[in-house]
Amino acid sequence: MKYTEKKKVLVGMSGGIDSTVTAKLLLDAGYEVEGVYMKLHDKPGYHEKNFERVLHVADYLGIEARMIDLSMDFKDAVYNPFVEDYRKGLTPNPCANCNRQIKFGKMIEYADSIGAEYLATGHYVRHDGQNIIEAIDETKDQSYFLFDIDKSILPRLVFPLGEWRKEDVKAYAADIEALKDFAAQKESSEICFVETTYVDVLKKHMEIDMPGNVLDIEGNVIGHHKGYMHYTIGKRRGFFVKGAHEPHYVKEIRPQTNEIVVTTQDTLLADRIRIERVNLPGDLRHFRCEVKIRYRTKKIPCEVVVDRSGKGEIFLEEPVYGVAAGQAAVFYEGERLIGGGWIVA
Repeated sequence: MKYTEKKKVLVGMSGGIDSTVTAKLLLDAGYEVEGVYMKLHDKPGYHEKNFERVLHVADYLGIEARMIDLSMDFKDAVYNPFVEDYRKGLTPNPCANCNRQIKFGKMIEYADSIGAEYLATGHYVRHDGQNIIEAIDETKDQSYFLFDIDKSILPRLVFPLGEWRKEDVKAYAADIEALKDFAAQKESSEICFVETTYVDVLKKHMEIDMPGNVLDIEGNVIGHHKGYMHYTIGKRRGFFVKGAHEPHYVKEIRPQTNEIVVTTQDTLLADRIRIERVNLPGDLRHFRCEVKIRYRTKKIPCEVVVDRSGKGEIFLEEPVYGVAAGQAAVFYEGERLIGGGWIVA
């Protein structure tokens, strides 16, 4: 990507290697760089440690860096819906939600407030001014999580690492004395407010250990489980099925009755998916493309039909496992991200 000189760019800085290298590359490219660290939650000691690293980088680069407290916005837009979705038996995707409302929502507002023409992050993704494009490094590509951002802001976004491979980013930082510690740090977790598992978060807000019945797809009671919030679609462990001779997987979660429906793998397949709150360009309503139903799944050829209310249906050319309400179905044409929608039960 060719950078425009002497333009002010706000860089979202986390204290990690990716945003650190992003800031360095943009400064070297001639941008006027300012860093911002977002305080999004109240995990003890988390922000102090990370912001100290941000200040270390800012001092080395000779740029200004500030912390802004978006914890209330994050709680309302991301954290509380995450908890409530699990209460409803859904499998939420908080990172995609955060990208739309916080990282490329509230942070764009902050960029405006300081007169920054551009916003940059350490995401592994590319764009051509109109479309988001997958990163060069397929193993790190994060385009899936950006399907729902406001497409009108794309011309203002800068993603320097979209052209890089992760190992090259680490090697680059390791060659700089002041940054070599960043190259050695371990990867951060995908969900910033989850330290171990999502269950530990839910325990703070509700009772999750509630023994209930396991049903087969005909509605017969065939076993028991320890509480529906312990399970997500496709999970095969943690519940008991009487006389089972082959693995069973969670097919449906019923929060109202604290029941889970399980089945064998051959009946877990789905070839149609309903979606809502679809984010697509223009009047695109009926088209063929490829779809990913989770971050780490392969793309499946499909046909998509969407109505004007933002609801639609995906018809898959080959059936898939693990379709979960609350997750995102994201559409691609080759490397180009088209858009996506939220999967409904």
